[in-house]
Amino acid sequence: MAQKNQVFDNVLDLVGNTPLIKLNTITAPFKGEFYAKVEAFNPGHSSKDRVALYIIEQAERQGILKPGDTIIETTSGNTGFSIAMVSIIKGYDCILAVSSKSSADKISMLKTMGAKVYVCPAHVRADDPRSYYEVAKRLHSEIKGSVYINQYFNQLNIDAHYNSTGPEIWEQTEGKITHLVACSGTGGTISGTARYLKEQNPNVKVIGVDAFGSVIKKYHETREFDEKEIYPYRIEGLGKNLIPTATDFDAIDTFVKVTDEESAHSARHVAKTEGLFVGYTSGAAMQAVKQLEEAGEFDENSRVVIIFPDHGSRYMSKIYSDKWMTDQGFFDSVNEVEAESIQYIK
Repeated sequence: MAQKNQVFDNVLDLVGNTPLIKLNTITAPFKGEFYAKVEAFNPGHSSKDRVALYIIEQAERQGILKPGDTIIETTSGNTGFSIAMVSIIKGYDCILAVSSKSSADKISMLKTMGAKVYVCPAHVRADDPRSYYEVAKRLHSEIKGSVYINQYFNQLNIDAHYNSTGPEIWEQTEGKITHLVACSGTGGTISGTARYLKEQNPNVKVIGVDAFGSVIKKYHETREFDEKEIYPYRIEGLGKNLIPTATDFDAIDTFVKVTDEESAHSARHVAKTEGLFVGYTSGAAMQAVKQLEEAGEFDENSRVVIIFPDHGSRYMSKIYSDKWMTDQGFFDSVNEVEAESIQYIK
């Protein structure tokens, strides 16, 4: 428990209660007020700290997890880091099946946090034995005393945000929030937060952010899984090639799709205008807000909360690398390679 002098028993006491920060410069031309829920202030630098701690502690209470057990999970990186962090403090072994789409930075961090990492090909079907879903399931069946978190199909993923992120946003906005904009991967963050906010005020509009190449938006609109929607994309932790049961589609009003390129530039734009060094998925959320503003979604009375789920340090070899951006073809006549700002004195 935290003491009055702000000394904490361990790092897990710092999970949650992240700040809501008003955006000023990047949203200056927009109608309404815009606030970022900056989840990088969690000790593991992402919103996944909430899920990892909540699910593991629930498993402990139910006697599912016992001392010496192994925790297994599928992850694009952030959940894995959070689970590894919680495992260190609580004394569990940690095995992670990671998508090859995850940045090298994320994979290195997982290894540094003591996790055993299996890197699986990203662009295979979910039921392919090489997919990170199937690899995690196989390891769980082979390792005695293991627990598979399975965040994509675990209702506790939703509960974690219903019990923390939602109430925090409601209190921080004094109940004046009109719109929630959040990316949807597993769907736990947007679903749990939306459920709580809509219980307080059914008129809060919840807008999910999806990627081109993902099936989520079309499934929300038609309740049909369309495999033809699936193709490779670069954004991590956003969208899916399957339908996660941890997504409450009834709690979400609509979805917006964003591109890899525009999301990358939006993340860089947030850093340069607001001083917030945000991750790729945060850039996707900001890009969605730009598109919504252009479509006339907001007015002078709008109070919009955007969830920025993680920190930019996890994307140094990707969106914050000019070489990577150039290699992807993300610089053009509109978004040119920036002039070299580093000078070496010899």
